[in-house]
Amino acid sequence: MNDQTRMDAHNERMAEAIATSIANYPVDLSVKPVVQGFYDEDTATISYIVKDPTSNAAAIIDSVMDIDYAAGRITFTHADMLIAEIEKQGLKLEWIIETHAHADHLSAAPYIQQKLGGKIGIGENIRIVQEVFGKIFNEGTEFQRDGSQFDALFKDGDTYKIGNMTAFAMHTPGHTPACMTHVIGDAAFVGDTLFMPDGGSARADFPGGDAGQLYDSIMKVLSLPDEMRLFMCHDYKPGGREVKWETTVAEEKAHNIHIAGKTREEFVRIRTERDKTLAMPRLIIPSIQVNIRAGHIPEDKDGNQMLKVPINKL
Repeated sequence: MNDQTRMDAHNERMAEAIATSIANYPVDLSVKPVVQGFYDEDTATISYIVKDPTSNAAAIIDSVMDIDYAAGRITFTHADMLIAEIEKQGLKLEWIIETHAHADHLSAAPYIQQKLGGKIGIGENIRIVQEVFGKIFNEGTEFQRDGSQFDALFKDGDTYKIGNMTAFAMHTPGHTPACMTHVIGDAAFVGDTLFMPDGGSARADFPGGDAGQLYDSIMKVLSLPDEMRLFMCHDYKPGGREVKWETTVAEEKAHNIHIAGKTREEFVRIRTERDKTLAMPRLIIPSIQVNIRAGHIPEDKDGNQMLKVPINKL
């Protein structure tokens, strides 16, 4: 058996194992949530309002808090747009979901929670991210690294309700250890695990990231039914096209530029080589400090909101 044959056999066994594990998740394509996307031009982030079609219950996924980094000024224009839409429709906000601890935008979860209620949830491996970046930012013993800043920490396969809908979380690490894909009926919110087919995939070179893990997580997502709607967290408009954020499992499998026709080894090589060319995200320093706190801005000993800039640590 040559190397390519062994590689193909390994990939086939992995695909079968992933498909078997997917069968254990409560996929229900008959449930069709109403999904509204809201694009933030400054960070290329898409936030979502997800509504139960049979009730007034809703969730917000991956909200954005605005920052003028040069001026050190926080505002809430994007979050207020989500709040206004929730209020306009008379919805009851039950969940504020973070697909992971973002490195490119700040979460507005606490601000939204203060206005509308709802529980803030993230993957349980946020504790790993807190431990890693707690050291980088020299947070000290007063910074809790147990995920207690969030209302819910999801394990792989955990379910939760949005009105009459049953949602579930799938652990999809690789971009970060805490990445989760949230599946709600026929809609899956993939965070940074995938981009639109012409955008490929997200970087895997942050602390705790791993290109091989990312490939496995993508295969897990693409083992969902072909007709499953997939919603992206970011779109960078490759080639100058209009912004897009919705695709399907079938379209990703057939056309994703980093996945279609590629072995795991080829993907790892492509991803690793590309990551070496990427600059750090513009907002990584404020984003990480805020997002590992569930969207709260850190404070100094006198209670003043304050961010740190670690030197030669990132």
